[in-house]
Amino acid sequence: MILVIDNFDSFVHNLARYVGELGHERRTIRTDEISVEEALALTPQAVILSPGPCGPDKAGISIPLVKAAAAHGIPLLGVCLGHQAVAAAFGGRILRAAKPVHGKPSRIY
Repeated sequence: MILVIDNFDSFVHNLARYVGELGHERRTIRTDEISVEEALALTPQAVILSPGPCGPDKAGISIPLVKAAAAHGIPLLGVCLGHQAVAAAFGGRILRAAKPVHGKPSRIY
C-alpha cells in the first residue's frame, strides 16, 4: 500500500489516481487526520507527500513523517510542498524564488 498524505491541495487526487493506475493499492489521508505513529502502523511500501498551500513547517506531520519514514527505510516522494518537506527534514533551506516559474525543465547537478 502506498500512503498518500494530503496537504490540502486538490492535486493529491491526481497523485492517488496515478498510483492506482500503476496497479498499487493506495490510501489517501489528510495530514491533520493521522499521527506519525498511525502512519507507520499502516506499514506503507512508500509515502507520497502532496502539494499544499503553506510552508513545510506548517504542513502537519509532513516533516516528522519524512524523518520517521527515512529511519524505517520507507521510500518517499514529495511533490511541491511535499518536496520542500523532504528537503527541510534533511536540513535543506527553503527560500522564496525571485520569480516563480512553473513547468520549466532544468538540468539537475
